[in-house]
Amino acid sequence: MGRHHGTFGRPRRVILIGDSIRMGYQPVVRKELEGLAEVWGPDENGGTSDNVLAHLKEWAVSREADLVHVNCGLHDIKRLRDADDIFVPLDRYRSNVAEILKTLAERTSARVIWATTTPVNEIWHAERKGFDRHERDVADYNRAALDVARELDVEVNDLWGVVTRSGRDGVLAEDGVHFTQAGYGLLGKEVARACWCGPGGARPTGRAARGALGC
Repeated sequence: MGRHHGTFGRPRRVILIGDSIRMGYQPVVRKELEGLAEVWGPDENGGTSDNVLAHLKEWAVSREADLVHVNCGLHDIKRLRDADDIFVPLDRYRSNVAEILKTLAERTSARVIWATTTPVNEIWHAERKGFDRHERDVADYNRAALDVARELDVEVNDLWGVVTRSGRDGVLAEDGVHFTQAGYGLLGKEVARACWCGPGGARPTGRAARGALGC
C-alpha cells in the first residue's frame, strides 16, 4: 500500500498540503485529531504542482512532521477558453509529482501520503467559472500521479474514489469543484482516518472515540 519511514506509529505532527479543497477539509481533520495530533497547513492555497514544488522546503522540509498528506492537480488542469493550453502540461505534472514525493522521502523522516485529486462536474463548472476544468483531465492527471506513487511505493489516499462512491453531485457545491459542508466533512474524516489509522484503517468515528479514532 505504500512506504513509510521506519515502523508505523501514530503521527503527532501532521502537515496537509493542497489547494482550496484541502483548506476546506483541514478544519475537519483538525477537529477529528484534536488531542491526538497537531495539524498544520499553509495559510495560502497550494495551487499548481509547480507552486507546491517551489514551496516544499518552506511547507514541509523545514518543519518537523511525522506525516505529510499532499495533493495538487485541480490548478494544473485549468484551461482558458480562448486557448487550448492547459496550465501545467501532463508530462510536467508527472515530473513535478515525482520530485515532490522524492523530496519528501529523501529530505524528511515523515510518512508520506499522496491524495488523489477530487472530481469535478465540468458542466456546473463551465456555467459558473470563466475557465474550464474537464473530467477527462482529472482522470488523466490522477492516473499519472498514481503511476508515480506506485513507482515510488508511496501510500495513496483515494479522495476521488471517496467522493465518487458517496455520489459526486450530492456533495459538490454549485461551482462544480468545491464542496458543500457535508462534502468537506466527508473528506476531512477520510483524511483523518488515513493519517491516524494507516493503510486500510477503519473510518474514524470522531472525538467520542478519541483513543483509537475508530481504527
